[in-house]
Order: sequence, then C-alpha cells, then structure tokens
Amino acid sequence: MSSPAPLATSPEAPTAAAQRRPGLVLAVVCLCQLMVVLDITVVNVALPSIRDDLGFASADLQWVVNAYTLTFGGLLLLGGRIADLFGRRKAVLLGLSIFAITSLAAGLAQDPGQLIAARAIQGIAGAVLLPVSLTIITTTFPEGPERRRALGIWSMVAGFGSASGVLLGGALTQALSWPWVFFVNLPIAALAIPLALVAVRDLPRRRPRLDLLGAVLVTAATSLLVYAVVRTDRYSWGSAHTLGLLGLSVLLGLAFVYVEARVAREPLVRLGLFRQRSLAVAGTLIFFIALGQFGAFYLASLYLQNVLGYTPLQAGLSFVPFSIGTVAGTMVGMRVAAARGPFWPLVGGLALTAIGIGWFATIDVDGGFVGNLLGPSIVASVGLGACFVTATMVGTSGVDPAEAGLASGVLNAARQIGGSIGLAILVTIADSTTRDHGGPPLVALNAGYARGFLVAGCLLALALAVCVVLAPRRSAVE
Repeated sequence: MSSPAPLATSPEAPTAAAQRRPGLVLAVVCLCQLMVVLDITVVNVALPSIRDDLGFASADLQWVVNAYTLTFGGLLLLGGRIADLFGRRKAVLLGLSIFAITSLAAGLAQDPGQLIAARAIQGIAGAVLLPVSLTIITTTFPEGPERRRALGIWSMVAGFGSASGVLLGGALTQALSWPWVFFVNLPIAALAIPLALVAVRDLPRRRPRLDLLGAVLVTAATSLLVYAVVRTDRYSWGSAHTLGLLGLSVLLGLAFVYVEARVAREPLVRLGLFRQRSLAVAGTLIFFIALGQFGAFYLASLYLQNVLGYTPLQAGLSFVPFSIGTVAGTMVGMRVAAARGPFWPLVGGLALTAIGIGWFATIDVDGGFVGNLLGPSIVASVGLGACFVTATMVGTSGVDPAEAGLASGVLNAARQIGGSIGLAILVTIADSTTRDHGGPPLVALNAGYARGFLVAGCLLALALAVCVVLAPRRSAVE
C-alpha cells in the first residue's frame, strides 16, 4: 500500500486560514452532502402524488428518479475532477447554485417534461457537489484524528440523510404537497452558500488544462452504463438493447483508457492513481457494498407501503431506527479503525450488514414493523455505518491533494454505479418472482420483495468475501 502523502509539507497543505475555520468548512461539506443524499431518497414517497398532479404515464414516472440518476452517475468522475481543475470554492458555489435553481424549477414544474429536465440538471449539480465535499475534507483536514472526525461526521450526515429522506418526503407530501420535496433544498442552499463564501478557500497552484476528449469519453461511457442498467425495467438483461449499450459503454471506456495513457498531455484521470492500493481497494469495496445495499433500501420502502399499507409518513418513521443505527455504526467504525486498523470494522461491518439485509427476507404479509423490520434495520444499519466510513477513510488515505477531487469522484462513482446495477438486479428479481408466484396479489408482492432481500443479502455476503481478501490488515487511516 502506498504510504500516506505528507500533507504538512505539501504545497496543497491546509492554509492557516482554513485551519482557523474547520467548523465552518465542515458545516459546508455536510450541507452539500445532506442536499445530495436527501434528494436521492426524498422524492420516492412523493411519486404517486407527482403522477396524479402532473399527469405522468405509469411508464414515464420512473424518469423522475432515472433522469437524476443518469446524469449524477454519468458525470461523477468529471465532477470530481472539476474541483482539481477550477478550484474547490468555485466548484462548491457552482454546484450549490445550480442545485438550488433546479430544485425551485422542479417544484414549479407544470408538466412531466419540465420536471424531468429539472431533475436531469439537478443530477449534474449533484455530480459536482458530492465529490467536491469529500475533496474539501481531504485537502483541509490533515490525516489522522482530525480527518477521521471530519470523515466520520460527513459519513453520519450521509446515513442520516438517506434514512431521513423517506421520513421527510412523506411528511412534506402529506402535510403540504409534493413540490416541497424539492423546495426543501432552498433553505439548505441559502445557508450553505454564504458559509462557503466565507470558509472555503482555494490554495495557490497551477491548475491543469481540461482534457476535453477524455471528459467526453468517460462521461459517455459511464452515462451509457447507468442508462443500460436503469432501463432493464423495460429491456431484459439479455436483450440486444441492453447488451448493445453495455458493449458500447465498454468500448468507450477502453477508448478513454487509451486516450489517457497515450494521447492526452494532461489527462483527466492519471491512470497511475489506480496503482495506489488504498484507493483501488476502497473503490472496489464501496462498489460491492452498494451493489446490495441500495436495492434493499428501495425494497423496504415498497414493502412498507404496498404490503403493510403504511402511509408515506408512517413509512418514513419506520426508517428512523436505521438512521440512528447508521450514526452509531459510524462512530464505532471510526474508533475501531483508529485503534485496530481498518480490517476489523470493514469485515465486522459487512458481516452485520449481510446478516441484517438477509434477515429482511423473513418479511410476511401479516407482519409488522417490530416483528419484521426493527431487528434487521438495527443490525444492518450499524454494520453499514461501520464499513462505509472505514472504506472512505481507506480510499482517501495518502491521496495527493492535487488529485483529491478525482479520488473523491472515483469513490462516489463506484458507489453510484454499484447501487444502480444492484437496484436493477433486485427489482428484476422481485418483479419476476411476483409475476410467477400465482398466489393472491399481496402474497405475491411479499414473495417478490422477500426474494429480493435474500439476493441482496447474498450480494453483501459476496462483498464480505471480497473484503476478507482485499482489505488492508494494517492501519491505513492513522
């Protein structure tokens, strides 16, 4: 494993001004994280209201989510590089401003086309904000206890935002109306932008030129990959449509690698970065974690509303223990990683996550929150918090600050692409199981969701096996 870069002597080391405002800097990045993560989940429970109000066809409603997912996942690598190319301050202000404007536009949309367009541009802003928030942490807080604390808080905000998004979406939709799931971003941006103006500073350095060809190729490759995956709801995995898009994505990816290695004078992605074992291992682990976790979260929301008949608000409240467990797991993971190294919180956290998600497969039509969801929610969330924060610490350890944005983009792209693929796999399995069941509708739905949870648990068991093989035995987070 590459040894950590000496940030204290690097020209990119935190400035005195930055060190005097660590609390404000951390507040900015946590608000950025909250906006992006919240927006991924807050919309889901509002979809039926959006469909009825704007007149969405059933087949088109998914694009309220897919439009955001497509641009967000497709542009994460480029978004991560923007902070390195143009500066952290400009990147975070640009991302916050666009996110706020498109949130307003989405809430004011009068027809499906307007809402889908706003969501697509919102995904672009998210692809800038998420990696730049991690970049600011790694270039402001030196490696050691300070960075561990900052990454721990940042990760806790991610877990809280994911779980509370369902609760907030249900509450806003019931108490007000669906546009408020988008308007809620405006006060967050109104607070974050002034803080960013005061706290975030760019460090003097020569910025590389943008590798335009590389940017086009990597964006096209990742966008096609995400598009092929999200459209498996309509085209099967073995169809010519899906295989053709996946094949084209691979060809564009290979062309990107060739351009970066042989053509570009100042490549968008320095391929040697992936020889840094900590980043490569962390990216691989995050991909496999997301492969099982994203889809399980989605299926749990559907089970609560479609089988148990919960209202959006009741479904949201059911995710509160998951949110609390994620925060607790993050704190435990940080402490164990600092004391014992990253191996045990990664392996232990993934084992708990796999057990908890697999436990969800015992759901029942006549079940309830306490009997079917509370236990697995606590087990899975504690494990997820521990392994995710540790993987992020490993991935950012020893990265040259000049490439911190790119490394952040890699980690976030791994999570988004893994999550998109896993979600498509689990939804396909759940739907096919429901169709083939032959029993009463609720029983068939429950069987589909249970099978999806079982496969999600297996995917997380696979992540555990990968972790046992790859995870560093000695400390990479001190």
